[in-house]
Amino acid sequence: MKRINLRDYYPFYTSDCFVEVPNEVAALLREFEEHEAAYRMRIYRHKAFYSLNRNDGIQRDAMFRDMLPDEFYEYKVTMERLYAALASLPDKQAKRIYAHYFLGLSKAKIAQAEGVNVNAVKGSISRGLKNLEKILKKPL
Repeated sequence: MKRINLRDYYPFYTSDCFVEVPNEVAALLREFEEHEAAYRMRIYRHKAFYSLNRNDGIQRDAMFRDMLPDEFYEYKVTMERLYAALASLPDKQAKRIYAHYFLGLSKAKIAQAEGVNVNAVKGSISRGLKNLEKILKKPL
């Protein structure tokens, strides 16, 4: 068991608060601190605290770290659930939600492409999101 000060990890602690944690937790906290320090150093070295607008990848590499295996797995499972829920929606709702949120099309452009009123698209997307919420709130 290791003894840590919660004030070092949580900024809202105003005084020292020592707790004993298992060695595995202490190792994870130390690993997290090392990752954060490396991240800050990458930003500093590449001077990426502002937008570079060069499109050479420096800013992206400095700002976006690679996902850890467990984060990647969680992302993959979440996306699979989301796509399965989208597939279970009625066809129009699924297509309109996909076009608006994934492809970035405005509701007006979707309505223009389909030859319908904008309010119809807005209502369809709204109902689809409510249906998605119901589907995704169900336990696995």
